[in-house]
Amino acid sequence: MTTPVCTTASSAGFPTFTSYLRDRGPALMRTARSLTASHCDAEDLLQTALTKTYLAWEGIEDHRALDGYVRRALLNTRTSQWRKRRIDEFICAELPEPEPVPATDPAERQMLRDAMWRAVLRLPARQRAMVVLRYYEDLSEAQTAEVLGVSVGTVKSAVSRALGKLREDPELLHAR
Repeated sequence: MTTPVCTTASSAGFPTFTSYLRDRGPALMRTARSLTASHCDAEDLLQTALTKTYLAWEGIEDHRALDGYVRRALLNTRTSQWRKRRIDEFICAELPEPEPVPATDPAERQMLRDAMWRAVLRLPARQRAMVVLRYYEDLSEAQTAEVLGVSVGTVKSAVSRALGKLREDPELLHAR
């Protein structure tokens, strides 16, 4: 014996809107939530779609397809909301331009690169190889591990220790 989907029926043999909402409300809320960024927006979306469904309730011929009807109303309502979204413009006395970043002196940049390279050269050979492959050659951890014949975990831990040493390198502390 099968259990009916809706427990209350109108005189025409179709479920009432209230019984449909009671039975299918949580599932429809999950659908609405998947279409929006927040729970509050999902509640508003579902309420709007259910209002449209309620207004069309008597005209819906196949009440077995109600979920599809409501889901389509959710999607159409969300699409309409997205299309109508406004982009607010604010009038202000000055243009909100970002503060210009002072150009660094090329000589200072070169000194920092040289100091960094000297610090890398002071690392143990294995750590130096991993840092060079990861950050100078731009290889992933997996690629570095494959090139060196070690595990990815070994690469992660060795690079972490190497970066710690570079952060504490006295020459780089003064170069910042």
